[in-house]
Amino acid sequence: MSAPVFGSIARIAATAALACVVAPAVAKPRPDNFVPAGKPIDCLNIQSIQNTDVRDDRTIDFIMNGRKIYRNVLPHSCPSLGAERRFMYKTSLSQLCSVDVITVLYSSPDLMRGASCGLGKFQPMVKAK
Repeated sequence: MSAPVFGSIARIAATAALACVVAPAVAKPRPDNFVPAGKPIDCLNIQSIQNTDVRDDRTIDFIMNGRKIYRNVLPHSCPSLGAERRFMYKTSLSQLCSVDVITVLYSSPDLMRGASCGLGKFQPMVKAK
């Protein structure tokens, strides 16, 4: 093989390898077996939140005591929320409301803060039959 051809092949291989390293991971959509049930509400009692399930960059399911689920679809995509799947919030009230803001937490040793994003309303959800 001549030197110019080998050099071109090496550059193409290096570029392809770099693209694989730099390209962002694309999360596969998870099956959703929930459907809306009733009208959305503005706030949740913080003490009643048992767990959260970040579904993607715009969707968080809040699992409440008693297994009730409220889905919050953010008005805008929140960068890295779906990949990191963790967030924090601050509120002086005992409720988390649609006017509140969440902040993505990166999984670094000190949980570095990422984008801050506004919440939407909380839609009650039930399992689809």
